[in-house]
Amino acid sequence: MTASNLLKQIEFIKEIDKIKYIQRRTKLFNSNRNENDAEHSWHLAMMAIVLSEYSDAKIDLLKVVKMVLIHDIVEIDAGDTFIYDQNKNHDNTAEELKCAKRIFGMLPEKQAVEFIDLWTEFEAGVSNEAKFAKSMDRLEPLLQNISNNGGTWEEFSVNFQSVYEKKKVIKNGSAELWDYAEKLINDSVDKGILKK
Repeated sequence: MTASNLLKQIEFIKEIDKIKYIQRRTKLFNSNRNENDAEHSWHLAMMAIVLSEYSDAKIDLLKVVKMVLIHDIVEIDAGDTFIYDQNKNHDNTAEELKCAKRIFGMLPEKQAVEFIDLWTEFEAGVSNEAKFAKSMDRLEPLLQNISNNGGTWEEFSVNFQSVYEKKKVIKNGSAELWDYAEKLINDSVDKGILKK
C-alpha cells in the first residue's frame, strides 16, 4: 500500500461521513424521527445477512452487503429522492452516476472501479446479488411504514397501487419475502393504514 493510496482512502472515508446527514422521508421503526442514509444502509446490510437464506438464487453475500452499503453514497451529492415523489422520477441514474464517479473516484483507481461497478450493478438490478439487494432496499421501508401506522404513506397520501408497484421488486430477489411483503401490504389496507 502506498502512502498516496492511504491518503486517498482517508479522504474518501471523511467524505462519506456526509451520508449521515442525508435525511430520508421514512421514519425509524415506531418513531417520529427520520432515518438517515447511513442508518438505512447499515440496516439493509444486516437484513441481507439475516435474510440471505430467502434469496431465490445463489448469491455472493459479501457482494450484496457491499452493494447495500454503497448504494446511497451518491446521495451525498444528489440528495435523497423520495420513492413516491410525483415530480422527480426515482430513476435518475444518469445524474447519480456522475455523483458516483466523483465520490468513488476519490479512491485509488482499483477501488474506484470496483465501487462504481458495484453501484452500477445494483442500479441495473439484473444480477442475482442486485436483485436481492434491491429486495432489501424495498422491504425495509415497508416494515418501517407499517410500524408507524402508515408513516410516509399517510403523510404523503401514497395509495395502495403506488406501494404495490414499488414493492413488487422484492419478488425479483425472493418469492418468499415477496409473499410476506404482499400480505403485509394487503393487511395494511384492511387495517386502514394504506388507502386503496
